[in-house]
Amino acid sequence: MKIGVVYPQIELGGDPRAVRRFGEATERLGYDHLLAYDHVVGAPHDREPKLRGPYTDKDPFHDPFIMFAYLAGITERIEFATGVIILPQRQTALVAKQAADLDLLCGERLRLGIGVGWNYVEYDALGQDFKTRGARADEQIELLRRYWSEPLVSFNGRFDQVDRGNILPRPKRRLPIWIGGFKEAAFRRAGRFGDGFIFAGNNALECWARIEHHLGEAGRSTDGFGRDLVTNSANTLDKSVDAVKHWRDNGGTLERTQTMLMSGVKKEIYLQDQELILRHRLKVAERYINA
Repeated sequence: MKIGVVYPQIELGGDPRAVRRFGEATERLGYDHLLAYDHVVGAPHDREPKLRGPYTDKDPFHDPFIMFAYLAGITERIEFATGVIILPQRQTALVAKQAADLDLLCGERLRLGIGVGWNYVEYDALGQDFKTRGARADEQIELLRRYWSEPLVSFNGRFDQVDRGNILPRPKRRLPIWIGGFKEAAFRRAGRFGDGFIFAGNNALECWARIEHHLGEAGRSTDGFGRDLVTNSANTLDKSVDAVKHWRDNGGTLERTQTMLMSGVKKEIYLQDQELILRHRLKVAERYINA
């Protein structure tokens, strides 16, 4: 099982120097992958209908495609995962182009995690319909794969139309698309279209049971289907080790320890020494390997 980390974008406050330091330390210390979250537009929650997600207009986010393209030039080994790109608020052809270029530039180290999000203000600002985001995501996954594999694409969908168009250069491989989310629609989407799923929280095994059901409904095997757990609640060393072992023993393929809001680590330390933070989490991998 591979072990990675989440980029702590809140604690690092949008500091561009921190991106380099954190990325280099992630690779130097032996982690397998780095995950970044995605939001384009932040918004205060004091509105109707109310916003109920975890982030506001005060929380900084780097664009994952741009951040990973930068890190691709200064690293050689670590994989990059979007966790998740909010796909339906973005143009499908542009995502296909950005993901293809990034995978080529980083040497096939990208894993594209996609989800549908929760911030309708963000959708409005980007000119997309929040209410149809689930149906659009389903259609987009099919079209992305066609852009990446076909010399010319003709497509007449509900949300996208293409008349003999393409992207060049295309990726050298079938880019993996992993699904993230917390509701039945996300589990169903994973079962029908996904190469894996990004879990978060304490109910990953219950969620996996639902995905397993939908894989069966779609006539697909669980073999080769990836399972990545972000251990949000494992904020101490012992809890992190236990979470990793429990996930491995239940079929997990990847684990990503949370580097945001870590217990006992002051916010100022994030800004001063990202390697210290990663060394703290590296103890999880060491104890897991030696267990």
